[in-house]
Amino acid sequence: MFGYVRAELPYLYIKDDALYKALYCGVCKGIAKTCGNAARVALSYDVAFLSAAIHNIAGVDITVEKQHCLTHCIRSRQMAEVDEISMQLGALNTLLAYYKCMDDVEDNEGGRAKRAFLKSGFRKAKKKYPELERIVRENLSKQSSLEKQKVASVDRAADATANMLAEVCDGILGEKTTPAAHNLFYAVGKWIYLIDALDDYDKDLKKGNYNPFALSYNAACKKELLSGKSAEEIAFTFNAIFYDIRENLSQIKFHFNRDLTDNILLRGLPSVTKLVMQDKRLDGKCKKCKKEKKTNTK
Repeated sequence: MFGYVRAELPYLYIKDDALYKALYCGVCKGIAKTCGNAARVALSYDVAFLSAAIHNIAGVDITVEKQHCLTHCIRSRQMAEVDEISMQLGALNTLLAYYKCMDDVEDNEGGRAKRAFLKSGFRKAKKKYPELERIVRENLSKQSSLEKQKVASVDRAADATANMLAEVCDGILGEKTTPAAHNLFYAVGKWIYLIDALDDYDKDLKKGNYNPFALSYNAACKKELLSGKSAEEIAFTFNAIFYDIRENLSQIKFHFNRDLTDNILLRGLPSVTKLVMQDKRLDGKCKKCKKEKKTNTK
């Protein structure tokens, strides 16, 4: 899940950028309170987005104050106060990071040291939020089963991850959840799974790992995949997801300013998709140029 959900910074208001960073700090503090300081190393802005969206949909006020922390021990910065939502999202972040390490170990991609580092935090998250852990575990198990079956349908392949995010957010929102909110987070979860699969296409082929796009299109490399008819079909798949996001977003009542969530969902996700489909890094630089630079310096 980590690293793909981003804001489109050129279109992000200063006030929303400040809120985004404050929410990030709030989840970080929530991780420390729920899972311990060690688990904070796995924090990403993906969960900060969930904090912004869930607080807004639930109508829970966010209190922001200048504070110090381990990272910002000299100069204080604006941080969101820890509440039940940020603690649950902190636990979610830890659970996902731990299970990602478990998956890496099974795929012989390392992760043993990090898994050991996160184990204590994982146990604390599981003890405090057993239902949250169950949702994550069962859906990741379904995801693993789909991958072992070598499912070729990209829609079916993404279903377990999409359903996990929808169920998690339903659980955190409780009675405040709606069908539109469920469908919105389902679409975001689907996008996360598929954009990760597309971005890792060449790496998965090289290592022999499962990739739904490889089974659907049988392209020899990502460059071949993102050309011709297959590129059009993949673009259509992502455009369909963006349509679902827009439709459900319009049906959700937001209690506060929605500029931050709109920026991430309506600008950030399409921007990341464009970069991945152009085979660029998320900072906009060409991956090929980076590889050539490394080769020339050897």
